[in-house]
Amino acid sequence: MANLTPDLPESNTPVDHNYEGGDSPASTPLNHGNKRRKVHEDAVEPTLVTPVAFANPSKWQTTIENVVKAIVSIRFSQVSAFDTEGPETSEASGFIVDAQNGIILTNRHVACAGPFVGEAICHDHEEVDVFPIYRDPIHDFGFLKFDPKKIKYMPVTQVELRPELAQVGLDIRVVGNDAGEKLSILAGSISRLDRNTPDYGELTYNDFNTFYLQAASSTSGGSSGSPVIDIDGNAVALQAGGHTKAATDFFLPLDRIKRALQLVQRGLPVSRGDIQTHFVYRPYDEARRLGLQPATEDELRKIFKQEIGLLVVETVLPGGPAYGKLEEGDILLTMNKKYITTFVPFEDMLDSHVHQNILIGVERGGQYLEFNISVGDLHAITPDRYVEIGGSKLNNLSYQLARMYCVPCKGVYVCEPSGMFRLDGPDNGWIIKSVDDRATPDLDTFIQVMREIPDRARVPVVYHAIADAHTILMAVVQVERHWSPFRLAVRNDITGLWDFTDLGAPLPPRPIAPSTKRFVELDDSNGPCKELIRCLVRANFSMPCRLDGFPRHRKQGTAIILDATRGFVLVSRNLVPTTMGDLTFIFAESIVIPGKILYLHPTQNFALAQYDPALIGETNVMSAPLSDVPLLQGNKVTLIAHNRNQRPVCIHTSVTDVACITIPHSGTPRFRAVNFEAMTLDTPLAVKCSTGLLASDDGRVQGFWLNFLGETSNSGHDTEYHLGIDVSVIKPVLEKFQLGQDPAIRMLGAELVPVQMAQAASIGLSDEWIKRVQDASASRHQLFMVIRTDAGSPTADVLQELDMILTINGQLVTRLNQADAQYTHDVLEMTILRQKRELTVQVATSRVTGEGTNRVVSWAGAVFHEPHQAVLQQSKTLPSRIYISSRAKGSPAFMYGLVPTMWVTHINSTKVETLDDLIIAVKDIPDNTYVRVRVVTFDNVPLMLSVKMVNHYFPLSIMQRDPEAECGWSEHTF
Repeated sequence: MANLTPDLPESNTPVDHNYEGGDSPASTPLNHGNKRRKVHEDAVEPTLVTPVAFANPSKWQTTIENVVKAIVSIRFSQVSAFDTEGPETSEASGFIVDAQNGIILTNRHVACAGPFVGEAICHDHEEVDVFPIYRDPIHDFGFLKFDPKKIKYMPVTQVELRPELAQVGLDIRVVGNDAGEKLSILAGSISRLDRNTPDYGELTYNDFNTFYLQAASSTSGGSSGSPVIDIDGNAVALQAGGHTKAATDFFLPLDRIKRALQLVQRGLPVSRGDIQTHFVYRPYDEARRLGLQPATEDELRKIFKQEIGLLVVETVLPGGPAYGKLEEGDILLTMNKKYITTFVPFEDMLDSHVHQNILIGVERGGQYLEFNISVGDLHAITPDRYVEIGGSKLNNLSYQLARMYCVPCKGVYVCEPSGMFRLDGPDNGWIIKSVDDRATPDLDTFIQVMREIPDRARVPVVYHAIADAHTILMAVVQVERHWSPFRLAVRNDITGLWDFTDLGAPLPPRPIAPSTKRFVELDDSNGPCKELIRCLVRANFSMPCRLDGFPRHRKQGTAIILDATRGFVLVSRNLVPTTMGDLTFIFAESIVIPGKILYLHPTQNFALAQYDPALIGETNVMSAPLSDVPLLQGNKVTLIAHNRNQRPVCIHTSVTDVACITIPHSGTPRFRAVNFEAMTLDTPLAVKCSTGLLASDDGRVQGFWLNFLGETSNSGHDTEYHLGIDVSVIKPVLEKFQLGQDPAIRMLGAELVPVQMAQAASIGLSDEWIKRVQDASASRHQLFMVIRTDAGSPTADVLQELDMILTINGQLVTRLNQADAQYTHDVLEMTILRQKRELTVQVATSRVTGEGTNRVVSWAGAVFHEPHQAVLQQSKTLPSRIYISSRAKGSPAFMYGLVPTMWVTHINSTKVETLDDLIIAVKDIPDNTYVRVRVVTFDNVPLMLSVKMVNHYFPLSIMQRDPEAECGWSEHTF
C-alpha cells in the first residue's frame, strides 16, 4: 500500500491513498551542520602550510605513549542556557596539568560559561567526575577539577605547559578526542604565531585580545581542549578551533593559561583587568596607513626586531573606562611609559593593575597622545548568575556580547528566549529595557520589578535586539508564575554547581473586573452573515512543556462562540493540543480573560473550552446559530473568519468538494485528525484564515473552517491544512455539555480510509455488494478499509489491517457519519471483507473521556506520560505504558540517549509497566549514580542505556490534573 505524501506546496489538502502505485520521489540530499567552534570559509586568513617533518619517529612514539596517559575525553553538558550559549551536550578533550591536585586544562567552551555537568574518561577508560573551578572571562580556556584518588588502575601523570617553545615550523601533534574518537593523533606544524582570533559568528562565544597560533592539522569536532605537544612531550598550545572547509586549526597560546594555573594552584584569585577596549594586531604597512610616523616605526623595529606589527584599537565600548579617550584606529605604543607591541605584555599590564590607573600612549593620525585610564575588573563584567522566570532565563549582559556589538556593558539579556519572554522579532539577542513601565538596567532591578507584579498580569515589555539598538520594540506579555519557578542561580566555583535561591511566592492574580465592549461591524452588503463576526474571538494558548509530540510551546488563533450564555467555545486541536497550558480569549479586540479547557476530541480536530460570561459584561457576543442543513458539493457559502493578521474577513464562495480526508502522520506521533469528512472552498483566500464559520445566505452556520496539523516536511517545517467540517461533528459533544452530562464517548480504535469500487472489486468485493453501494449512495461509490488499529484497544483484538467494512449494525457504510453508532454502543456488529471472505464480527468499543494526557512524570530531564492517542494509532505494540514524550537539551536524558518515542520497560532489571512503577523504581536512586534503563524504540528495538542522576538540576517531579489547583494542574517534586 502506497504511503501518503503531501501534495504540491500550494495545495491545501493531503492526497488520497493511491492503490495503483505512484511516482517515485526524488532523493533528498542530507544536510550536515558545521562542527562547533569552527569558522566558515570566508572567515579564515591565508595559511602558509609547512610540510610536516616525520623525523625521529621512534621518539615521537615514546612521547605519545607517555602523553596519552594524561589526556582525557570529556563528556559534558551545559544544562541551561546562559550568556552566549544554549543548553547542549557534547564531547571534547582535555589534559591533566596538575596530577597532584587533580586539575585538567580544556577550553572555556567545554568548561561552559553556564551550569556544567560532566565526566572525564581516562586513557585506561576509568571515569571520574569533573567540575569547573575556573573559566576565563574572555580567553578560550578553563580548568576542571577531579579527585586523583578515584583513578586506581593507572598512574596519574601531567603534561607540562611550555608556551615559550612555540615557534614557526615546530613539528607538533594534536592528541585528543577527535570527531568523537576516544584517541586520535593528528600531525602538523605551526605556521603562524600572530594570528588574530578567529570569528565563530554572532551571538556566540568569541575570543579576543590575544594572538592565536595557526597550523594545518585538520582536527574536527571533539578535539577541542586537546594539547598541542612537541616531540619532547611538552604542551606548547591548546587546541581551540578550526576551519570547516580547510585543514587549518587555531591554537590558544599558553602564556596566560600558565599564569592562571599557578594562581589556582596556590588558591589565589586569578586577577583579570580590562579597559573595555578590543585591540587587533595590524602589520606595519597597515599601521602606516593609520598614521604611524616613520620615526616611531624606526624606533620600534630596532627594539622589537622580530615583530612585524602593532596593536590597534578596534572597538571602544560606550561607557567603558577608555570611552571618550581612546578611539578606533589608535595605535598602541606605550603602557606606563613602556613600549607594548604584543598581547602578552599588554595583558600582563592590565592584570597587574586591576582597580588602578595606567598611562596609555597612542599615536592618532601621526600625533602622540597619552591618557590616564582606570583598569576595571574583568570578572565584574562577566555574569555568574541568571534568573529563571516563566520558562525564560535572563542574565546581565556580558562583556562578550557587548564587545561584539559595541554597546554599553549593561542591561538584562534574554539568554533563553522562551515562555513569557519569547518576544516578537529575531529568534534571540534581546535586551530588556523595562517591564511594566519600570526600567530594568540590571538583573537585581529586574528581579525586584518582577516580584511586585501579580501572577497572570498583562504588562508591557520594552526591549531591543542587541544587533539593532536603533529599533525599540514593545510587547505585552502575561506574567507566568504558576507553571515554573522564579529563582536565581549563582555559580559556585567551590562545588562546581549553581546554587538556586527561590525568589518568593507570586502575588495572587488581580481580580478581573467585568467590562463591556463592542465588536467591529461588517458592511451591510454582507447581509445577515455580517452579524456572525460577533461569534469569533481571538485565542492564545501557551504550554509550559511539550506534551503529546506537539511541536510548539505557543499558538495563536481564533475561537468560535457556540453558547454565549454558558461561555462554551470551539477551538482547533492545532491551537489547543493538551489541557496543560494557559488559554486566554480576547473579545472585541479589547477584553482579555482566561479560558478553561473542557474537552479534547480524540480523533476530530476540535476542542471545547469555556470562559466566564460575567467577565465580558454586556459585550455584544453572539452564539453561532447552528443549522441542521448539511453543506454539499457546489453549495454557495459565506466564510466569516479572521485572517493571518487577525483582521475580520467575509468571503462569498462555494464548496468545491466534500470528501474523506486522510492526513499523513508525522514521524513523531502527535495529534492527527482521522476518520472525518472535510470541505474545501473555491477561494485561495481560505488558506489564509485559520478558523472561521461557513454560513448560508440567511446567516445560519453550516460548518466550521479550521486549521489541521499535518506532517513534518523534509525541511523540518510543520504542514498545516485548512479545511471545513460539518456542524454535526460537534453537536453530540456540545449538547452533552449543555445538558450537564458526562461528555465521554465510545469509539472504534481504528483508522479508516475510503476505497473506490475498482480497487474493492480487485480485493474481492462481489458485484452484489457493488450494486448495493451504488444504490445506497448516488454521490459516493465507496467503502472503507481499516488501515490501522489502535494498539491495545478492543478493536485491535478483532479487526485487522486491510479489513474492508461493509456494514455496522446492519447499515451499509458509504459515508463516515454512518459509523457514528460507535459513539453510543458498547459493541458493534460489523460485516467485513477479509482476504476475499465475508465475516460477521462483534467489535467492542472503547470509552474515551476527552481529557487527554492527565499525568506527567519528569525524570532525568525527560518527560514521561502514558501513550497518547497518536501513539496508539501509529504503533502496533505497547511495550509499556511509560512513553517518553520530550526531553530537555543538556539533560541526562539527552546525554545518555533517552529519546522521545521510546518506551521504558525496566529500571535496574526491575520491570516497570506504569508511571507509578517508574516513580517507585527511581525515587530512591542516589544522586550522581548510574541507573540502567531498558527501553524499546518506536521500531520495537530493545536497548539498554545507562543514565546518570543529576538531581540538583533534574529532580523527579510529577504533574497531575487537579481541578482544585489554580492552573488546573498540581506538582509534586521529590
